[in-house]
Amino acid sequence: MPPSSPAPGDTPLATGSGAGEKGLKTGALGLVSSVAIGLASTAPAYSLAATLGLIVAGVGLQAPIITVLAFIPMLLIAYSYKELNASDPDCGTTFTWAARAFGPRTGWMGGWGIIVADIIVMANLAQIAGIYGFRLFGLDSLSNSTTWTTLAGVVWIIVMTLICYIGIELSAALQRWLLAIEVVMLVLLSVTALVKVYGSSPPSTAIHVSGSWFNPFEVSSATAFTAGILSAVFIYWGWDTAVSVNEETADSARTPGRAAVISTVLLLLIYVLVATSAQAFAGVGDKGIGLGNADNAGDVLSGLGDAVFGTSGFGGFLSKLLIFMVLTSSAASTQTTILPTARTSFSMGAHRAIPTAFAKVHPRHQTPTWSTIGMGVVSIAFYVLLTAISGNVLADSIASVGLGIAFYYGLTGFACVWYYRRVLTRSARDFIFKGLLPLLGGLMLLYFFCYGAFDVYADPNYGSTSIDLPIFGETGGVTVIGIGALVLGFLLMLVQWAVQGSWFRHPDVPVSAADPADAPAS
Repeated sequence: MPPSSPAPGDTPLATGSGAGEKGLKTGALGLVSSVAIGLASTAPAYSLAATLGLIVAGVGLQAPIITVLAFIPMLLIAYSYKELNASDPDCGTTFTWAARAFGPRTGWMGGWGIIVADIIVMANLAQIAGIYGFRLFGLDSLSNSTTWTTLAGVVWIIVMTLICYIGIELSAALQRWLLAIEVVMLVLLSVTALVKVYGSSPPSTAIHVSGSWFNPFEVSSATAFTAGILSAVFIYWGWDTAVSVNEETADSARTPGRAAVISTVLLLLIYVLVATSAQAFAGVGDKGIGLGNADNAGDVLSGLGDAVFGTSGFGGFLSKLLIFMVLTSSAASTQTTILPTARTSFSMGAHRAIPTAFAKVHPRHQTPTWSTIGMGVVSIAFYVLLTAISGNVLADSIASVGLGIAFYYGLTGFACVWYYRRVLTRSARDFIFKGLLPLLGGLMLLYFFCYGAFDVYADPNYGSTSIDLPIFGETGGVTVIGIGALVLGFLLMLVQWAVQGSWFRHPDVPVSAADPADAPAS
């Protein structure tokens, strides 16, 4: 099928595979900006506010070690991204790399995994941004209104889509400022909490840090351990955005991969500090500010901020600043969630795996046009649909994101091993970083995906909803949404194959293994 004619304001379709060949603005980002985008994409404050309570509810006092263990597969997969990006800095990331390793159909599903996970999480990010925007100004009645929070969430998506449309440099500059506020406030909260715990008048909920908190064998069951890891994986997700903007990064073959690894390590330090200090200050009880209180599960930081900083004077100002930080965290992540999805669909369009309209570039801003706008429109439609159906469905859809993450991260790990299989014996370093580490990361995520989807999440008593499926009977809503989203992607792939099948019949990304003479040395 020939490429479509460019619309007014779009450059002609570009179909190159490497950095700088598709018309995006090259050299716009350095290492610092890339790390900032990787960190901001995970939304540390928002992720902790929404997830720490769930982790504690599952594993109790062992929450800190769960955050450490969830880091391991993330670091291993970050090395997969680093090695694959060194050979092929294509903004399609998993889509392109899986296609090179396993073929066009697997690559298509890898790209879909990125898109569907990002679209699902956008709904929750928008909702949190809407709620916290009203809370910041003391408009609690509006923050409790589904209509008003949905409207505010839609406005946030529109604003962030516009920023991403205008240019990658503006996006990166905004991320650096928002991230600085976020990290400073999280460290200040943690240090203040620990000082009060070990001070002369500790809060009644305070407990001293214990070595048992870092003993995974004290988790009550394998089910609790797996559910905890899947929840904790969510708080690390997003660092791969640093690689998805590789074609707009200086030294595109090296900088994005380094940024991904650095981002995961920094996240580990932030999460262990906050999880440990929050647990020491608030305890794991199910009353008051206790992290095990189900009423606080969706947001443990608001109540914790008031207790740590106080509600009057300068302490009251810091409590408000903490709310503002969670708001900016979700807003920043809304923006950086648009970036990788737009670039994945952009790359898929450039390679004709989806309609070529998604491969259009703005001539002045040098950003994807239809891909960016399309991400915003689809996210708004999905968000409004879920909130109209039920808040319970929205809650379970967020939990299902863990399955999408495990799917495409794990696939990237396996793609790295298979693509580099011919060079693994070239050196010990190649064997470790191109083979062993990616394989271990892929196997870990495959286990968590299968155990989570077909055991933990499939339980009709898990989560907020269940669905009576033919043959399978009552099944947990998290599994239905997570697996259903992947099945939908498979069906869409068949439609694309039938309508515009050039990618599947003659992919312009060759299916091959790295040649020892051409593969970059580690």
